[in-house]
Amino acid sequence: MVRLEGKTAIITGAGRGIGRAIAHKLAAEGASVVVNDLDATPANEVVDEITLSGGKAVACPGSVSAAEFAEQLIGAATQNFGGIDIIVNNAGYGWGNPIQRMTDEQWDAMIDVHLKAPFRILRAAQPVISRAVKAENDAGQVVHRKVVNVSSILGVYGGPVQANYSAAKAGIIGLTKTLAKEWGRYRVNVNGVAFGFIETRLTATTTTTVELDGRKLNIGIDQDHSNSLIGKIPLGRAGTTDEAAGAVAILTYPESDYINGQILVVSGGLEG
Repeated sequence: MVRLEGKTAIITGAGRGIGRAIAHKLAAEGASVVVNDLDATPANEVVDEITLSGGKAVACPGSVSAAEFAEQLIGAATQNFGGIDIIVNNAGYGWGNPIQRMTDEQWDAMIDVHLKAPFRILRAAQPVISRAVKAENDAGQVVHRKVVNVSSILGVYGGPVQANYSAAKAGIIGLTKTLAKEWGRYRVNVNGVAFGFIETRLTATTTTTVELDGRKLNIGIDQDHSNSLIGKIPLGRAGTTDEAAGAVAILTYPESDYINGQILVVSGGLEG
């Protein structure tokens, strides 16, 4: 059984890691997927993988932090697949420092990618959703749409040297709970997931330098920090990207039609 046949899903940050796994998971369930990534190459690779498996996908590369990008992303869904049923706001990265050394640029970058970008995307989606719901109501149809916003346990519990990231991830929880109330009348279920320690390039123990939104940043964590985090996880290990994607997928299925305004903590029991 495919649960998402006929649905269109937008997934940001879907060229790598958790986002890539989400794109494959939702496509396997029958959704047509708009694959966003900062870089065109990984976005196109995911599209190729999905289409080779018999699914439907298009790429919409670009920075979610760019002022006009939200309209472009929404347009990619409507022009290629005729509408929007699922939005997963997943794109993001970390750029931490103790607060006394944190710059305005660092603060703004995390707020922009983790909070302002989802706000803009959801704002741009509202007219499309509203028109679709009006047509469905006139036709006597009942359709549920799903928004899943990706937060973090740092947004729930906080974390050292991550004031900007934690504040942004806490903010997305507030946005999620507010839109769950605003959009309930549209039958849009707005929920979030707060991830703990998931195995991605951002949490790898090999530090690498990458360019993100025009900035060269070192990503990865040292082995001692990794060991310390894993030692606090009751399940005794980091989560996989497939497990993370499964948690998101649950909140897009018809079985979640009465779940709204909730934050699912996906951390193996780690509480900060």
